[in-house]
Amino acid sequence: MATGRPTRHIIAIGGFSKEVDPAPLDQYVLAQARRSRPSICFLGTASGDAESYIQKFYAAFGRQSCQPTHVPLFGRTPDLKRVLPAQDLIYVGGGNTKSMLATWREWGVPALLRRAWMGGTVLAGFSAGAICWFETGVTDSWADRLAALPCLGFLPDAACPHYDSEADRRPAVHRLVSARQLPATLALDDGVAAHFVGRRLFRVVTSRPSAGAYEIRRTGSRSVERPLPVDGHLSAQR
Repeated sequence: MATGRPTRHIIAIGGFSKEVDPAPLDQYVLAQARRSRPSICFLGTASGDAESYIQKFYAAFGRQSCQPTHVPLFGRTPDLKRVLPAQDLIYVGGGNTKSMLATWREWGVPALLRRAWMGGTVLAGFSAGAICWFETGVTDSWADRLAALPCLGFLPDAACPHYDSEADRRPAVHRLVSARQLPATLALDDGVAAHFVGRRLFRVVTSRPSAGAYEIRRTGSRSVERPLPVDGHLSAQR
């Protein structure tokens, strides 16, 4: 009997600042996987596979009911065609989005991520790992400015992380939208996750009651921001 296509999930997290407990969002991400004890693979490409990021990943997910691993692209890289599509969940870290995407393209990672996603692997990540799934992302890959960057295009329109924790994010997004350098943009505060099913926003959840998500669109000659409904406030399960 045909079972139909697997459900496709992407979870984009705005970021983690000092006051954000990552555990509730980590647990939310794991709960979307197809198995009760899922395999979860960390891609730390945006940070150059920094050992400190990899250690934080294992410290966080080693306490959860899952099977954590990571795939390096700056060390000895395994067979990506075998490893990536076999994961229940792929989790992408933060860092330099432009450099990450360039490295991924050299290794053929975008096609493998799409294949995994279409096969039911949950795609998730924060900061660079949040915006990479969209057509366009707002990135600080350049030291002197925030800019629009073409990304993977799995999801429509644009996204911006760290909306409440970095003072230049909000004015930059409004400037870029007003100048038609960005399409409609999803802006995420730290501690907020936007959960997409297929290519449509399913829900917004947060681990910080005061944090939110926003849609910024161009109306006439100016940008207009509206808050999106937050479907749930998460707390860590002990």
